[in-house]
Amino acid sequence: MLTKRIIPCLDIKDGRTVKGINFVNLRDAGDPVELATRYTQEGADELVFLDISATEQKRKTLAALVLRVAKALDIPFTVGGGISSVSDARLLLLNGADKVSINSAAVKRPELINELAAAFGNQCVVVAVDAKQIEGEWIVHLVGGKVPTKIDLFDWVKEVEMRGAGEILFTSMDHDGTKNGFANEALAKISNSINIPIIASGGAGEIQHFIDTFTEGKADAALAASVFHFGEISIPALKNQLIKEKIAIRPA
Repeated sequence: MLTKRIIPCLDIKDGRTVKGINFVNLRDAGDPVELATRYTQEGADELVFLDISATEQKRKTLAALVLRVAKALDIPFTVGGGISSVSDARLLLLNGADKVSINSAAVKRPELINELAAAFGNQCVVVAVDAKQIEGEWIVHLVGGKVPTKIDLFDWVKEVEMRGAGEILFTSMDHDGTKNGFANEALAKISNSINIPIIASGGAGEIQHFIDTFTEGKADAALAASVFHFGEISIPALKNQLIKEKIAIRPA
């Protein structure tokens, strides 16, 4: 059985880690290099770095900062934000990323998924999907959740898998920052429709929420930000409880 993974997320804006609620009202959460160092020491399984304003500002991910964070890590490191070509991805991989995450660029030009998988292998390609419910339907959103599409979440994840993505990072915009739990019903539906790993994102507020997303949501990994950044949940305590619940996890 594959072990479940705990993944802190560094949302980066202007070189600082930030966190908001429902993708807005951002507040400072600290220096990304200091946080990365802390998380690798605490036993995080992976780290995700998302330059959340890169696409909106039409610029590339902060490669120099990626290099600084990578030097502080000895765990797998995924980087996203502003990646729209194989050359963009190559630069970040050369600067220490183990995987790249694409979102808006993949929706606008789905062939990018195929190109990245062909260039670097499926295991390097994470497709991030931001979605929210509109009139009962899960709709994909772009540009940090600011632009709705007409694309159905469940149709999109199937296409993403078909095109060669190795993993999906699904964020429920309705749950993001609320600390009311993950979108487990949607996660379970995604899990039942595809065969690649799914990272659950959006809604972590207490340890029980991680237990629920691994059991009810069938998630392969759980990503969180503010509960880790602000010390509301410690990764060692979380992992100890998951082990007690008989959930396969690597000890902290």
